Amino acid sequence: MAKCDCGSVPRHIWGRRDFIKVGSLGILGLNLRDYFFLRSASANTARVDRSVILVWLSGGPPHHDTFDMKPDAPAEIRGTFKPIPTNVPGIQVCEHLPRTARQADKFAIIRSMTSRENNHEPAINYLLTGYLPLQTIEFPSMGSVIAREKGPRNGLPPYVTIPNIFPSFGAGFLGGEYGPFIAGDPNVKGYRVRDLNLPVDVDWQRISNRRWMLDQVDRTFRGIDTSTEFQSMDAFYEKAYDLIRSPAAKKAFDIEQEEETIRNRYGRTPVGQGCLLARRLIEAGVRFVTVAKGWLNWDTHGKNFTTLERTLLPELDMAYSALLEDLSQRGLLESTLVILMGEFGRTPKVNSDAGRDHWAKAFSVVLAGAGLQGGRVVGSTDETGSEVKDDPVRVEDLTATIDERVGIDPAKEYKTDIGRPVKLSNGGAILTPKLT
Repeated sequence: MAKCDCGSVPRHIWGRRDFIKVGSLGILGLNLRDYFFLRSASANTARVDRSVILVWLSGGPPHHDTFDMKPDAPAEIRGTFKPIPTNVPGIQVCEHLPRTARQADKFAIIRSMTSRENNHEPAINYLLTGYLPLQTIEFPSMGSVIAREKGPRNGLPPYVTIPNIFPSFGAGFLGGEYGPFIAGDPNVKGYRVRDLNLPVDVDWQRISNRRWMLDQVDRTFRGIDTSTEFQSMDAFYEKAYDLIRSPAAKKAFDIEQEEETIRNRYGRTPVGQGCLLARRLIEAGVRFVTVAKGWLNWDTHGKNFTTLERTLLPELDMAYSALLEDLSQRGLLESTLVILMGEFGRTPKVNSDAGRDHWAKAFSVVLAGAGLQGGRVVGSTDETGSEVKDDPVRVEDLTATIDERVGIDPAKEYKTDIGRPVKLSNGGAILTPKLT
């Protein structure tokens, strides 16, 4: 099984000027240029002001064992799990998602997703960017697009990943300034966000001294380098300096402020506490938050049913159901799009290792909030879950719908650094009429 070293993420995720460490920020070990060197939001401001939480099931969750069960199929296809009713008549989910079943009136299941890529990294790139990968272009993730289009709010980074960044989570040709702020794992004991806290051997006087020195250097080079990027550095320094001094940012990331009952309701797991932190960040003003348990955790080529029953499904069930209920109770679900998905589904037939392999022809995606009507099912698969039977939904269609729900024109066109035009949705059809 492929693994990802979270400490050495592939370089292609970042822009060529990323990971610079400058002045007072450098002595903190901060890479804040990647997160907060943001230009002003587009002049074409949207009337819709929604946020996104993406619960990313890395590796590819099996649709047969979650949201598109086939109880009448042969045993080698239906597997060992049984369906249970939800709080919406006619909709069933897996028996190991009982809490989620009670929230079905809040979400819509797309059972007719279809993709053209059956390998992990290109499939992840496809789902997160709306484009099949090319050697000549690094396409931006949806989080980075929203970061560019919407910009920061309330002094917080627009795009955050929990716990780490993985391939295709980055900004591609938009540049690292639109990449995600990495929040770490809020489930660890004594969780702190490194970039919001000073090291023990650094005080504010030292920071102020370094900042003054940078101001002098800035004045010197301003007359030499008149590029737009150099002229934007002042804004970058101010945002970064404000962030590390910001009580609002520290408060938003301080998950210890949550009551024990709330933390326990989400589950004391990386995905549970990640979803809780995502809710805190969205509530505080972050535009886009990705929550992932890790890298390829859902890649169940072997022991599929044991792994799902013991860890993956119970953890997801607690976290996802608590997130929907919490957002709804706080009045945030209408203004937040919650996406639950992985890069593809898994094979209809169980293999000899009691696992399921990659399957991109048909799989499920679950959407909630953002004005979408819950308690709905879009499309269907055939009796074995092998092929889309009706109402196929392409990856491009999903991308266009996400853009539209957050107030971004899916037909908007960007230019790469070599001048190539790239549309946000790559010709996708908006699904909103089927979901409202």
